[in-house]
Amino acid sequence: MKNTAIISGTFDPITLGHMDIIKKASKLFEKVIIAVCDNAEKKCMFSKDTRLKAVKISVQNLTNVSVELLKNETLADFTKKHDGVIVRGIRNGVDAEYEISLAEINKQIAGVDSIIIPSTPELSYVSSTFVRELIKYEKPLGNHVPSNVENLLK
Repeated sequence: MKNTAIISGTFDPITLGHMDIIKKASKLFEKVIIAVCDNAEKKCMFSKDTRLKAVKISVQNLTNVSVELLKNETLADFTKKHDGVIVRGIRNGVDAEYEISLAEINKQIAGVDSIIIPSTPELSYVSSTFVRELIKYEKPLGNHVPSNVENLLK
């Protein structure tokens, strides 16, 4: 049985939806590593340093959760190195199809397993894209991002 969960993403920015999955995983696994990805193909609103800081602030009270920057390796290789499983959250059927495909790819390229955790229904509409739009139009973020990072994101 694997004791380590790897949760990855760009976290641009981290949302309450992300925190929902992180908290659920922290109850299921002895150790959770949040792998903040620096995806060169994706134009992020926030720098990798800001995203890393926001995630660290968000999980600071979860004693079995740590945060690392994923650089120069695949998520599958990172997960294998940590003898873990990939944990992904889904909000809906579209997410499920995509995540199931990714799970199969990661299994094929590195032999790592994935676990998919559904989001809490009240958070199923929250996404980083949605939060970036709120930021762009200077709308309140309180119900969408962890309260201890809201000022950092403004």
